[in-house]
Amino acid sequence: MSDFSPAPGLAPWQRTAAGAGLLAGDGRIAATIFAEMSALALRTGAINLGQGFPDEDGPAEVLEAARQAISDGVNQYPPGIGLPVLREAVARHQQRFYGIDVDATSEVLVTAGATEALAATILAFVDDGDEVVTFEPYYDAYAALIARAGGVHRTVPLGFPDWRPDPDELRAAVTDRTRLIIVNSPHNPTGVVFDDEILELVVELATRHDTIIVTDEVYEHLAFGAAHRPIAALPGAWERTVSISSGGKTFSTTGWKIGWLTAPAPLVTAVLAVKQYLTYVNGAPFQPAIAAGLDLPDSFFTGAAAALAAKRDVLVDGLIAAGFDVSPPQAGYFVIADASPLGVVDGDAFCRQLPERAGVVGVPVSAFVHPDRHDAYRSLVRFAFCKRLPVLEEASARLRRLG
Repeated sequence: MSDFSPAPGLAPWQRTAAGAGLLAGDGRIAATIFAEMSALALRTGAINLGQGFPDEDGPAEVLEAARQAISDGVNQYPPGIGLPVLREAVARHQQRFYGIDVDATSEVLVTAGATEALAATILAFVDDGDEVVTFEPYYDAYAALIARAGGVHRTVPLGFPDWRPDPDELRAAVTDRTRLIIVNSPHNPTGVVFDDEILELVVELATRHDTIIVTDEVYEHLAFGAAHRPIAALPGAWERTVSISSGGKTFSTTGWKIGWLTAPAPLVTAVLAVKQYLTYVNGAPFQPAIAAGLDLPDSFFTGAAAALAAKRDVLVDGLIAAGFDVSPPQAGYFVIADASPLGVVDGDAFCRQLPERAGVVGVPVSAFVHPDRHDAYRSLVRFAFCKRLPVLEEASARLRRLG
């Protein structure tokens, strides 16, 4: 377990950057690892497996629904809480897949992607000195937002290759000072799906310490080999849980930035009080399109997961043939590989060399942990497999040159 809070005396923007590990000693802001590695891919012509966005469009029904909405004049400000058609679709989705009853009029909030939902939630509930617990590695926005809110980021480590947290370390991390526990399952970057024992422990600890649970479930329909179960579906969890998801990953529409959260009405009201002064509203014609996606038949969702699993297998096979140790993910867009069998001791330096050596870009897992944890993850690299099969086959062939 570790904790991080930016040094005193920083400006708010510096504190935000410091939380994400992007503030240099001289006060300058460094580029994110994603921007840096994407620029390197562009410069070298390497295949970019560093950033998690698909390279093909989502289902035709969803795309056509957006075009139809534009033609129908759905082009002005939607309601601040979101268009009824999407809020109702989200409520149906929660009942259909998880048996969770949600009131579409007061317990659903549409946001500019899951990241805005996370930002508004953290800013709504975290004050100076409040502690926020996440698992580590973590999505980098968590650290930046916690720091911006003035909170203290406490982490519970996940270890290669099984990524299962130690229950005792989780118990030690959550105290009466804990304001939020953020649970990202299916997890980015590791691809682990937390089992019921861990989820139930989170609920137990949150109840004991009167803590709000925030879930990040954007990969909920992209699980293979382990079923996703929302924490909000567990006994005693709904009344203290803000559940966050989006359509970007499920429907390959990451640029639309349509997300949502579900929670008891008082929690939604609190988050909306912040959210309305961030983006106010967004994506009017995309909201009915995502609603159409959420109502697609089960075959779409199972098919999307199966197609992604096949892509995972292509990349995993290539990484193993290249000599990496690999932790096959249970869900999501990413696979983590250990480059130490190739003699690598510094994953960051290795990722900067990889485009020239193999024509492929990945990102070091150290980008997803606090600096005092880098040693435990130093030789690990994250690769994205949410690309077309021919791209992944070519990337795998190139990686084999390392073996």
